[in-house]
Amino acid sequence: MGLRLRINLMLTSVFVVGLLVTGYGSYNLLQRQAQAEVVHSAELMIEAANAIRGYTIDDIRPHLYEKLETEFLPQIIPAYAATEVLRRFSDEHSDYVYKEATLNPTNPRDRAVDWEADVINKFKREAALKTYSGVRQTPDGSSLFIASPIKIANEACLTCHSLPSVAPATMIASYGSANGFGWKSGEIVGAQIVSVPMSVPIANANKVFTTLMLSFCGVFVTLYVVLNLMLSRLIIRPIRDMAGAAESVSTGNFDIEEFAENRTDEVGQLGRSFNRMRRSLKQAMRMIES
Repeated sequence: MGLRLRINLMLTSVFVVGLLVTGYGSYNLLQRQAQAEVVHSAELMIEAANAIRGYTIDDIRPHLYEKLETEFLPQIIPAYAATEVLRRFSDEHSDYVYKEATLNPTNPRDRAVDWEADVINKFKREAALKTYSGVRQTPDGSSLFIASPIKIANEACLTCHSLPSVAPATMIASYGSANGFGWKSGEIVGAQIVSVPMSVPIANANKVFTTLMLSFCGVFVTLYVVLNLMLSRLIIRPIRDMAGAAESVSTGNFDIEEFAENRTDEVGQLGRSFNRMRRSLKQAMRMIES
């Protein structure tokens, strides 16, 4: 096995081991980072929903509340406003789904399903919990969710949700008096939930991972070519020339040129030693012949 082949096999082995170790660590890190980015985007959606809710209560509701006597306007309901705005956002960003899941909602579309009810009950049990995230299995695959509790912190909400007798008659006419009542101040009645398919962070991580690995391979190929050129010029070629010269000297041919002695490395030292050996052998042969 030639020296070049041995060195290349060693380089390839180091590269393969480095690629496996780097790939394993990078893949796990990128998966966590991609998931964290998706969670952060979901948190921003919840913050946007809260801003919409606050704007609706403070700036929209006061101007439209008097019209409730003759016409029910769902636009003055904070949950309705946030849900509608973010539904339009989801039309452009279909991977993100926002819902204000409630155990006892006025609008049936907000009723919590089983897993959403479990999230709400968790917030009820752990009052200090501000956000909760996790991964659940769906018929379409794994889904990442992040949730924030809906707590009755504004007394204005109780106007429509305390007792049917207090609620606007136009709202009762639209939704009936069976649901959405009995809420109390400070009570957790639901949760803001943003759901994202796990395929989204996985795809983002895989894209970055593929780019990283291709870059790593490109760097290796470049280094491989450069090192082989340097290896050939600085080591393989001089040693091959010395081997040929040694072969000629061994057959009694002393007419070969001496190697340059300007190199200070091991190959240069080997060349100087070979030159001295050649001179000594040539002189010895002359002495024998004479």
